[in-house]
Amino acid sequence: MDMGLLKKWFKWSKLVLAMLMVQIFVTGMQLLSKVILSEGTFIFALMAYRHIVAAICVAPFAFFFESVKQIKLGWSVWFWLFVNALTGITSTMGLFYYGLRDTTPTYATNFLNLIPIATFVLSIITRIDKLNLQTRAGKVKTLGVIVCVGGALTASLYKGKAFHMRQHSHHSHITVNTTYAHWTRGTIMLAGSCLSCSTWFIVQAKLLKIFPLKYWATMLTCIMATLQSTVIGLFFDRRAASWRLGWNLQLVTIIYSGALATAATFCLISWAISVQGPLYPPMFNPLSLIFVALSSALILGEEIRIGTLLGMILIMFGLYSFLWGKREEMKSPDLPKSEARGVAKTNVELPAATGLQLSPGC
Repeated sequence: MDMGLLKKWFKWSKLVLAMLMVQIFVTGMQLLSKVILSEGTFIFALMAYRHIVAAICVAPFAFFFESVKQIKLGWSVWFWLFVNALTGITSTMGLFYYGLRDTTPTYATNFLNLIPIATFVLSIITRIDKLNLQTRAGKVKTLGVIVCVGGALTASLYKGKAFHMRQHSHHSHITVNTTYAHWTRGTIMLAGSCLSCSTWFIVQAKLLKIFPLKYWATMLTCIMATLQSTVIGLFFDRRAASWRLGWNLQLVTIIYSGALATAATFCLISWAISVQGPLYPPMFNPLSLIFVALSSALILGEEIRIGTLLGMILIMFGLYSFLWGKREEMKSPDLPKSEARGVAKTNVELPAATGLQLSPGC
């Protein structure tokens, strides 16, 4: 066998395995979070503990691979770190957790795939990006946006027939309390989470200009988000019981989310981007939707509705259309140089918002 071909296959298989691991980490986080939130876990306590674990896990990479001595930590840097944590973690993750508690893991994951679309719309409004409707790629990209929005509306407004993949059992080891179910409020929270994450995308671009150390930025942002979550959480609930940790599923979820769904995911996606470019990781995002839907149905006994399935299909089709259009724009020789630079810049930042996986908050 040709050694060059073998090396390419081995490299490709490592990339695919890494992206599959990312989606598995996200799936596990969604299921564990849904269970403990339905049992009454205080969301801001969960966020505070999760991100201090994430900061500890990212710290070795920051100390060994980056030198903070090269950067002056002035008031401007601390301000943008604060805003970065507020938009990318505290608001995004807080709203997402509340939306997840009010709905289901499958429904909430639907909204994660809408984040690149929300980012694109926001970039159009702020004139960072252009529609480019005069090109085929621009038309396909815009069509993808419309189809994604249609998929989200379908999943939100049309329920349809419900069916289960396993029989209900009173002896199930994992049960989900539906006391908090509130679909309208949950949908608003999840939409707000998408918008907040899209805003974080622009904030992160500003932060990386004045503080280009990604591991240090992630670690400090996680620490800042822990402080923000603690202050806000104490304002809402100061009871010791709400903040107490025990040897239970809540502790497992905190460690799992911080170490794997934040720190490990950040490293894997960063590596994939450095090898294959910024549009490679988002191509795997719809897999998390499939994994979560199947796992929720099999493990939690969650019902699957026709409206949710139709919405999933539309969102996945729209997302791939959108990403294909963006990729074609990056390769197009017909774009003016200034416009091409803007497209490339937007795409370099895009993966951070394509599923909340590169963000330290998600």
